[in-house]
Amino acid sequence: MSVKPKDAATVILMRNNPDPDGGGFEVLMVLRSSKSKFVPGLYVFPGGGLDEEDCLPEVEDLCAGMDRKLAVHTLDDISSPGKALGLWAAGIRETFEEVGLLMAYTKEGSVIPLDSELLKERFASRRRSLLDGKSDFYDIIRNEELTLATDRLHYFSHWITPRPSPIRYDVRFFVAEAPSNQSAIHDGIELTRHVWITPARALERFNNQSFDMVLPTVITMEQLASHKTIEDVILSTRGKKIESILTRVIVDENDVFLEYTPDGRAFKLNPPSA
Repeated sequence: MSVKPKDAATVILMRNNPDPDGGGFEVLMVLRSSKSKFVPGLYVFPGGGLDEEDCLPEVEDLCAGMDRKLAVHTLDDISSPGKALGLWAAGIRETFEEVGLLMAYTKEGSVIPLDSELLKERFASRRRSLLDGKSDFYDIIRNEELTLATDRLHYFSHWITPRPSPIRYDVRFFVAEAPSNQSAIHDGIELTRHVWITPARALERFNNQSFDMVLPTVITMEQLASHKTIEDVILSTRGKKIESILTRVIVDENDVFLEYTPDGRAFKLNPPSA
C-alpha cells in the first residue's frame, strides 16, 4: 500500500558568486548523513517537513508580506489556508534549524544581521536550544521581536516522492536570495557538510558521479542553470503555472529501478528499502 506523503518545504538559497571570474550565482547544498532514513548520503537543498506549529493561526501575525489568503491563492492545489502559509514559515524554520540562516526582519525592517560576535553567539545558542527540543522557533521569533521574511520566498516547483518509497514527501520548492550578512553552518546531525556551488558545476559533478543528487534536485539544477542571475530566477516565478510532479518508478529486465521524469528521461534509483 502506498504511503501518504507528508507536506514539506525546501528552500533554494542563492548568492552571487564570490569568484569574480566564475560569474552567475551559487546555491547552497547540504549533504545528508549516511545514517539518514531519507535520501542518505545525497546532496539536497535545505528543508524539511511541515509541523503543526507552522500552521497555527498566530503564525500569520509573524509573517511579512504574506498571509493565509495570498498563500492559499499561490498554492492553488491546497485547500487549507493555514497549511499553505505554514509551508512558507516551515521553509524559514527549517533553514534556520539546518544551516543557521535566519530569514527574518528586525523592527527596523532590515534582515537581521548575524555578523557580530554577540549576535552570532546569541542565535547559535537559540538554535542549539531549538535542535535539542528545549525551545520553540516561533517563541524565539517573538522574543527577539522579529518577523519572518516570508516575502523573500518565491514559489518555484512542486514535487511528490514516488509511491514505492517507504518515506514520502509532498514538497514545495521555494527560491530565495540568502541573507548577505549571515553565514551558513550545517547542523552536524542530519547534515554532515554544506557547500555553495553554481548549478552548472553541480550538474557537471553529478554527471561525473562525484556529487550525488536525487532526481528532483537534478531537474531543479537544470532549471536554475538556465538563468544568469538571482534576479532572473526570482522573476521566472512571477505568474508561473506550477503543477505537481509525481515521477514514476519501474523495474527493468535487469532489476534496475528507474525513475522517469515527465519528459520521459530515466534516472537510476536505489531500490526503495522496506
